[in-house]
Amino acid sequence: MKDITDTAALMQDIGARARIAARALASAPAEQKATALTGAAQVLRDRAAKILKSNAEDIALAREKELSPAMLDRLALDDTRLEAIARSLESVAAQPDPVGAVIAEWDMPSGIHIRRVRTPLGVVGVIYESRPNVTADAGALCLKSGNAVILRGGSESFHSSRALHACLAEGLDRAGLPQDAVQLVPTQDRAAVSAMLTAVEHIDVIVPRGGKGLVGLVQREARVPVFAHLEGICHTYVDGAADPAMALEIVLNAKTRRTGICGAMECLLIDEAFHAQHGPILIEALVQAGVEVRAEGALAGLGGSIAAQEDDFGREFLDMICAARLVQGVEGAIDHIRRYGSNHTDGIVTQDADTAETFFKELDSAILMHNASTQFADGGEFGMGAEIGIATGKMHARGPVGAEQLTSFQYLVSGKGSTRG
Repeated sequence: MKDITDTAALMQDIGARARIAARALASAPAEQKATALTGAAQVLRDRAAKILKSNAEDIALAREKELSPAMLDRLALDDTRLEAIARSLESVAAQPDPVGAVIAEWDMPSGIHIRRVRTPLGVVGVIYESRPNVTADAGALCLKSGNAVILRGGSESFHSSRALHACLAEGLDRAGLPQDAVQLVPTQDRAAVSAMLTAVEHIDVIVPRGGKGLVGLVQREARVPVFAHLEGICHTYVDGAADPAMALEIVLNAKTRRTGICGAMECLLIDEAFHAQHGPILIEALVQAGVEVRAEGALAGLGGSIAAQEDDFGREFLDMICAARLVQGVEGAIDHIRRYGSNHTDGIVTQDADTAETFFKELDSAILMHNASTQFADGGEFGMGAEIGIATGKMHARGPVGAEQLTSFQYLVSGKGSTRG
């Protein structure tokens, strides 16, 4: 067994084995990769009790550390969530294989024929915190796209991630693919993260999944290219032309369905015209649902809200807490989001199509919603089977990163004895 106390040597070994596995995976038939994923799903179902026991260990340790209820929710697994993970593996398996897909092709007057074809990135490094499902999602998407992956989960999900990773490894083995294609870093030593960030000879891209601190560390220290997954400071703007019943339903879902995910609404913006007509109905509904609403100005104290502080805006609570502010129409909402948003996901509720179009044209978030909850910011909901993260940058991949976004491309040029004059 490899000595895991020597972190530098351990990470060098993991990286070298991932690079070898990536070469094998890049040319693996689509059917073989799909078999590995469906096999992993079946192993997961067979081992459900063992996985839940491992998760219970993580939950117990998290409670000792006094993690917030929202963080505990992100960490927790149950039968329903395990089945959702298994179905996600099967959904990814059923997706069209992106490797080898022809993106475009054309002929040139010189007689050459050119195809732009999707190819794997190589080795992907994923650094994440307390969500054990990322182990399965990231492993599945990288496998589907022909990439080897090195997974470094947070200490909070250590036992759960190991149990889920074992299912992926068994699926790979049953399909005749190298288990090194999906590796989980077996140590909680933080030096492993630093080693991944500088492993330019072994890792082609890093995907960070976590809070602002983790993403900031990665962006500061990484020598490997990064798909930035920044914090989800998601806004919902309720326009004066919004249907009040629809607005209530969307706002409640956006905040309370799951508070610990990056697509949860963190700030509610209400048009002064909506407030003048309907009063604090949205604030009242949130408070009645158990949300602590931190409201500014004329909203403060209405409907059970409390007065907001300036640092409540532009903040990712990941909890049953929400900032709220009145704005002057869609332009006021746009100005606020430009100042405080994280370019993740922002939504508008309105029956006015022109206002919605203005919102879409003038904001640059990776995902924009019209009359829909920000909780739909999810690769599975986008038909990708799963996601490795929500990329908020502008290079290569943006929004939910699925299997297709984990590919690059190359040009395949064919001639008929063609020579250049």
